[in-house]
Amino acid sequence: MSTKQPTAAPEVDIRKFQQPSASRALWQVANTFIPYALLWYLMYLSLRVSWWLTIPLAILAGGFLVRIFIIFHDCGHGSFFKSKRANDGLGLIAGALTFTPYYQWRWEHAIHHGTAGHLDKRGTGDVWTMTVQEYLQSPRWKRFAYRIFRNPLVLLLVVPLVLFIVIQRIPSTQGRRERHSVWWMNLVVACFVVAMSWIYGIKAYLLIQLTISMVAGAGGVWMFYVQHQFEDVYWERGDDWNYTSAALQGSSFYKLPGILQWFSGNIGFHHIHHMSPRIANYNLQTCHEATPLFQQVKPITFSASLRTLALRLWDEKTKKLIGYGPLRQRRQEQRVESERAQNSSSEIHHA
Repeated sequence: MSTKQPTAAPEVDIRKFQQPSASRALWQVANTFIPYALLWYLMYLSLRVSWWLTIPLAILAGGFLVRIFIIFHDCGHGSFFKSKRANDGLGLIAGALTFTPYYQWRWEHAIHHGTAGHLDKRGTGDVWTMTVQEYLQSPRWKRFAYRIFRNPLVLLLVVPLVLFIVIQRIPSTQGRRERHSVWWMNLVVACFVVAMSWIYGIKAYLLIQLTISMVAGAGGVWMFYVQHQFEDVYWERGDDWNYTSAALQGSSFYKLPGILQWFSGNIGFHHIHHMSPRIANYNLQTCHEATPLFQQVKPITFSASLRTLALRLWDEKTKKLIGYGPLRQRRQEQRVESERAQNSSSEIHHA
């Protein structure tokens, strides 16, 4: 699968799309948070009828939670409202619903935007990605761990739960506000779980919450994966790394069916988002349609995106993300190169 991106990035004026719209933002809040709350009420009523009604409602609620996270994400970028106080306030509310500490996540995500596609700065806010050479030189236990992590079932079902239930409960920075946001969020989550367990019953609540979290987590991690894990994705080292190139070549245009685009808050226009994080999700499609440069980025369709699950390692020789298949050939090439180096060293020594 090839998704070759434009290699040049002429100056484009996208400032008008960076202007938040209070009416569009408030409408998005209304058509997202209100249905989510209503679904929780319907799930409460459905418990008296049948779990066959409750579980589908929970799956739908998971879709709305993805959309809530996109709003949370925009608030973290300061793009959803003009007011910083409004962004932070709504971000804290959305963070409570997604079990994500707002200020710590905002700090980590800013690092992601400043380092996406930079081979020397991996490790914060990204998907664990090794190069072919790193993989071949790693001990067996690390290669095994990497294969487990990159397994689609683990990546989409286990990793999201560990991320949102465990990792987000632990401070990852020494910043006072960020650490405090974790502790306060942990308290809010604990109170929420206790209250909902009292209302729904602990078994019913945990099953509902687990279903919602798995759907939303899998959907969110999948979107993030496809946005930065495709065959012709951009990775560079040192001074060769370029922010604009990382945005246009290292972030995908994920073209989804309308309903999925709605639930994912237009975040499939990820190339635009990385070019300008100050563009709110409700302006991304308009910006794409009005800017010829962005239209040059070839889209990844839903069916094509499924093939990205076979991609595992970054090949610095071919500048492509590849699967495990070519590794045997690479090992043989390394042996040949090693033997040549040894022979050359031996000849020089004898000479």
